[in-house]
Amino acid sequence: MKKLVKYVIIDILRNKVVLGYTLFLLAVSFSVFSIEDNSSKGLLSLLNIVLIIVPLLSVIFSTIYVYNSSEFIELLVSQPVKRTTLLTSIYAGLTTSLMLAVIVGIGMPVLVYDRSDVGLSLVLAGALLTAVFTGLAILASVVTRDKAKGIGVSILLWFYFAIIFDGFVLFLLFQFADYPLEKVSISLTALNPIDLSRILVLLKMDISAMMGYTGAVFKEFFEGITGYLFITVVMIAWICLPVILGIKKFNKKDL
Repeated sequence: MKKLVKYVIIDILRNKVVLGYTLFLLAVSFSVFSIEDNSSKGLLSLLNIVLIIVPLLSVIFSTIYVYNSSEFIELLVSQPVKRTTLLTSIYAGLTTSLMLAVIVGIGMPVLVYDRSDVGLSLVLAGALLTAVFTGLAILASVVTRDKAKGIGVSILLWFYFAIIFDGFVLFLLFQFADYPLEKVSISLTALNPIDLSRILVLLKMDISAMMGYTGAVFKEFFEGITGYLFITVVMIAWICLPVILGIKKFNKKDL
């Protein structure tokens, strides 16, 4: 498994797309911090990139990589290599490579301009979202045999979590505005890793007062041990479940 992971990492790091992705994050991060006179404003601007660009590129690149490696995968399947080991190695290699891009592209500017807990939480959010959406890409590429459909499913997944889900939650809160839905809204964050990451970073920036009463409820819940346990369990579930489902499907798939 170590050899497979090493091969995938080396293969991806040689890819010009990953290099361009790293340089893009690096250039944007330094530009944002240079333009803003306050590092907190720079972190807030970078938050949008972490929540939108990082998941989008992670899910699209990972999906395309799996499809482009179909011949390599079929070759290894014919060898005495377990399918579980093969898919897990591909996921680990993809996640590690894309995480390195995030750590270098966003982590280095944050280390230079803002070494606070907020900056570290922003980099951590980017790394976790990379792991989550790489797993979703693995699942989409395994379930769908056609490359075009697989990429379409991956983009729809990103579109749902980044845009549609928030609209659905706002509609729900608006329709039932007369009822106390603060605890329900906390539960709904577990259904979207992007929203969970956003709330965590915003709360660490100490601007929860701008979020109204719901923001105060979030702050009270997430600052305690229960909140951190909730976050840890949910993010681990989001990372593991798509990969586990993908492995089960891959083990039964006729290549």
